[in-house]
This record gives sequence, structure tokens and C-alpha cells, in this order.
Amino acid sequence: MKRIDWNGLGDADRCRALARPEKRADEQLRERVRNIVNDVRARGWQALSEIALELDGQEPRRVEVRTMASAARRRLDPQQVEAVEFAAAQIRKFHRASVPSDFSLETAPGLVVTKTWRPIDRVGLYVPGGKTPLFSSLLMLAIPARAAGVRQIVTITPPRPGGGLDDLVALAADLAGIDEVWTVGGAQAIAALAFGAGAIPAVDKICGPGNAWVAEAKRLVMSMPGGPAIDLPAGPSELLVIADESSDPRLVAADLLSQAEHDPDAQVLLVTPSVAVATAVEAEISERVRTLPRREIVEASLGSCRVILVADLHEAIEVANLYAPEHLSLAVEPAQALVAKIRSAGAVFAGPHAAETFGDYLAGSSHVLPTDGAARAWSGISVYTFLKAMSVQAVTREGAESLSRRAALLARMESLEAHALAADARLELMA
Repeated sequence: MKRIDWNGLGDADRCRALARPEKRADEQLRERVRNIVNDVRARGWQALSEIALELDGQEPRRVEVRTMASAARRRLDPQQVEAVEFAAAQIRKFHRASVPSDFSLETAPGLVVTKTWRPIDRVGLYVPGGKTPLFSSLLMLAIPARAAGVRQIVTITPPRPGGGLDDLVALAADLAGIDEVWTVGGAQAIAALAFGAGAIPAVDKICGPGNAWVAEAKRLVMSMPGGPAIDLPAGPSELLVIADESSDPRLVAADLLSQAEHDPDAQVLLVTPSVAVATAVEAEISERVRTLPRREIVEASLGSCRVILVADLHEAIEVANLYAPEHLSLAVEPAQALVAKIRSAGAVFAGPHAAETFGDYLAGSSHVLPTDGAARAWSGISVYTFLKAMSVQAVTREGAESLSRRAALLARMESLEAHALAADARLELMA
């Protein structure tokens, strides 16, 4: 873990101190992703199958969820089933309550403008999987999509060894109302969702987190002609923790490690005005990391970890807003006073009791959040991700008569005569 004195840095060094891991912008990775995406776009199912067989060891398969979910319920411990059901219920409760209502306003006599919401027709969900299937991400994606009323949800996840679905993924899919899941992962899966491959249809929008390959594939397909929209840049996980003398180093270390174990490219940062806290957290991490099952992943992630020493909490907030983390933990007492000063973060965990793990599983809001600084302009997954807004203008005869002259004048001020004549035509019909 690299310790940095923020006040001893110039602007360029401060940028380097907050830089993401280099692999996220690796040109060789980008080139390989481009090749995969172009191949699947050109050759469809054949290319998808060949690439999946090479990288995953299995061809893509369509798995019916209901039968597997029933068997999963029998095999899983009842407490596991109850925990997943509880998480699903909390997520459903939050997102159903978040569905926006239509809004109408008479902006001028005889002119009513309405903002109305419609679900996206077809959405593709990418659920990280493989050795560690993230069933929670399936809940965090599919449940808000269902709450928004999406008509068709195409769900994809990397295959587990031996094929089929992990029991917890099958259970989560069933609870989220997903009927089938395709087992294929990586950039090739994103390409299949973007442009279609065999029975996998092209979708209007791709949602879901993933590793650097998946994140790059999403960015690429969005930029291609005919490509889909994407939810947000959601790459390897990030956590920035702000701590001071009121913080418990054990809790801070535990939270940092919880995100470091996601991926070798995950990044965790501690920002504190206290040298004593920094030293205590570093010691806790060194001690705890030895016993973690995913120790190698954690140690690789900690290679890009930063401990940033600042003058005070005000400066800590400035650093957090510059970094714009996916997750921001305010491990201080009191924390609420700091929340109003946060401008850029995917999710904020206010106070020492607000474990980031709660947000990952059962708080209710989605854990699919913007990474790589995208929180400066992007939001996390919500029902709004799966909705589109339309404006509807309804005008009475009297309203049109009142508005036409002004509209025609404004159009001519921009030298758009055809626009002006379209407004004039309303007056002529009323004459």
C-alpha cells in the first residue's frame, strides 16, 4: 500500500495519485476486444461459439431457469434461500417505489406539456460469473428492469465449470422473473447482445458490471453504428474510505479488503488526516489479508491501493470528489454533515455502521455503479436506467391561435422559413 502526502504534491502528481490501474486502459486489451467484437458482429453464432469454446471451454447454452431453480431450492440450505429472498424483497421494494409518475403542466393557455415514461423494449443483462457467480448482480439488474416494465430481458452470464447454472444464480433468476439464461461471458457475450448471434437477439441497451474486458466491450459497441446504449461504465470495483480519529481501523480495513477481493484490477483508497489511523489500518490489512481465501487477488489489488494523508476532512472530501469513486465510505462520526458536500460518487455509505457490504446485497438500491471516475456524470442502475422519457404536447384551437405568431417570429429569427410557415398554416386554417 503506497502512502502519499497530498499536500506535498503538485497538480500532475495529484492526478497520478488518483490514477486507476493501468490495465483498465491497456491498448493490447482494447485491440483484442475490438477483434472479438468485430468477429462476432461479422460471423454471428459461429464466431461466438468458437471464441467461447476457446476462452470458456464451453459453447454458449440456453438454460431454462425454473427447473434448475426448483432443484436449487432443494439443495441449498434454507437459511441461504431465506437470505436471497430477503435481499430480493428489499431490492424490489426500493425500485417499485422509485418508478416515476407522468407529469403534466399547462405552460401557456391552451398548451399542455406532459412528460411520460416508457420502458425500453429489449434489454441485455450481463451478470459476472465463472468461478464466483455474482447472483446478487442478477438481482440488482433484473429486479429494477422488471419494476420499470421492460418487455424482454436477455440475460447472459459466464458458464460455471461443468455447465449449467450455479444454484444461487438459478434461484436469483427465478426470484427476479427471468425464464432463461445464456451461459457465455466476456467481450464475446457483449458483442452477441449488441448485434445478435443465433438465437440471442440484439438488444436496445446493455446493462451490468464486468471486468476490464467487459467494460471495454461495452464502451466499444456503444460507439459502433447500430450499436446499443449502455447503462454506465461499470468496470473493476472501487472503494474510497474517508476516516479520522473517530474511525475504527478494524472496520476501515474490513471494508477496504471487501472490495479488494473482487478483482486484481479493483482499487481501494484510504483518505485520512490522521497518520495514526493510516498506520493502524495498514497493520490491520497486513494481518487480515493472510487468512483470506482470495488472498492472491487481494494482494494484486492492494498493489494499486493508496493511503492519502490530507490536512483535514474538508480536504478529504475534495480528494473524494476529484476521484469520483464507485463506492464512498464516510467512516466518521458524525457522517451526515459530510454527505451534503459529496458531489461525485456512485454510492455513499454514511457512518461506521453503513457497511459497503449492505449495499452490495440487501440495502435495496442497486450495487451496479459507475467506475473509473464516471460518477462525475453517471448514476448507478435504477428504474430510470430501463425507462425513456417522452414529451407530449397537446394544443387547443385557441392555444394554437395564440402561439402561432410568436412561434413563426422565433423561427424567422433563426432563418428557418419552413418552420415559420408551419406555424402560419395553423392561423390560415382558422381564418
